[in-house]
Amino acid sequence: MERKKIIVVGGGPAGMMAAIRAAQLQQDVTLIEGNSSLGKKLLLSGKGRCNLTNTCDLDSFMERFSGKGEFLRDAFKKFFYPELMQFFEERKLGLKVERQLRVFPASDKSADILRVLQEELAEKRVKIIFKSLLKDILCKEGRAEGVLLSDGAKLMADKVILATGGSSYAFTGSTGEGVRIAQRCGHSVVPLRAALVPLRVREKYPALLEGLTLKNIRVKFTDGKKQFLSPVGELLFTASGISGPLVLSLSGKIVDWLAQKKEVWVEVDLKPALSMEQLDNRLLREIKLNSKKGIRNILKSLLPIKMIDLFLRLAGISALQKASQISQQQRVKIIDLLKSFRMQVVSAFPVEEGMVTQGGVSLKEINPRTMESRRIKGLYFCGEMIDLDADTGGFNLQEAFSTGYLAGESAALH
Repeated sequence: MERKKIIVVGGGPAGMMAAIRAAQLQQDVTLIEGNSSLGKKLLLSGKGRCNLTNTCDLDSFMERFSGKGEFLRDAFKKFFYPELMQFFEERKLGLKVERQLRVFPASDKSADILRVLQEELAEKRVKIIFKSLLKDILCKEGRAEGVLLSDGAKLMADKVILATGGSSYAFTGSTGEGVRIAQRCGHSVVPLRAALVPLRVREKYPALLEGLTLKNIRVKFTDGKKQFLSPVGELLFTASGISGPLVLSLSGKIVDWLAQKKEVWVEVDLKPALSMEQLDNRLLREIKLNSKKGIRNILKSLLPIKMIDLFLRLAGISALQKASQISQQQRVKIIDLLKSFRMQVVSAFPVEEGMVTQGGVSLKEINPRTMESRRIKGLYFCGEMIDLDADTGGFNLQEAFSTGYLAGESAALH
């Protein structure tokens, strides 16, 4: 097989895997990274633990990509979670599967994932150029011939793989510039916007509840006509709004609603396992059994302590009231709040602060069997710069590794 020169731009998980796979196939590979080190964003994933994939079945996995998962079928057939886990385990890195089938390194250190990738790059003799930014793709007669770097250097190549990421976590160097360069080269681009991002609300409640995590709750987002209902899970209050797995997973849809100038509300069901009637019976029973106690003490069995005074204020009940003094109307207000703690969503955090970017190079212009551009021969895309995003749980990282692997293999063999 003829030895090709392949340039990979972007040293995140997709770019590293693309470079590794192309080098495994005996190609001359150069990896270009704008930072002084590789995997800066990878180190932050999973709160520093790196949730690298998920062991759910293929169809369930693809469903997490908001109707676009079918694009990944070929990439996943080539390199899915069993192959990814085998890749790390063969290199002596232990892995573990936690709740919701999420996979982490046994050490709970994302640095160990990065170490294995770096060692493989070194073993396969991939040349790495640090502190170099992509300025343009060099094309001739509809074919990629190399790259132009910000320092004016021109590097020629037989194939070019772009893995420059989206624009989330911009401080890691992920600025979306690669997507803009692809657009200048003639590619259609779906506008970049935040996904997996905290939301801001109009009310001042979060400032009082900052840091509080609500567990085993359900959230519903509605614009008055449509609604998105979450499964049971967790929500976190921030200084100005809400975050946590349930919010992050639905945030991409909410970002799109807000962009359409829709009025968006979130309703938190603090007791999704109980109906309003069951809650009322439970509260009434507690009141009868503890009639001489204050209502604050009664609510400790239903609410986190940090929420009690806010609940009473919203229900118009004095914190000094005895349980026996609570009227039926006041009881109904408490039940209503427990089943629908309502806030108005006013904005999302900017895309630069999102965990993942929505949008990117249009899927219509990428061959899913190879990750090659349908517009420019010899140009390949992988990772977050493609118009794909998914829920939390290891899905986005697996997409990066899978599309990177396929892009690297295709560039080497086709």
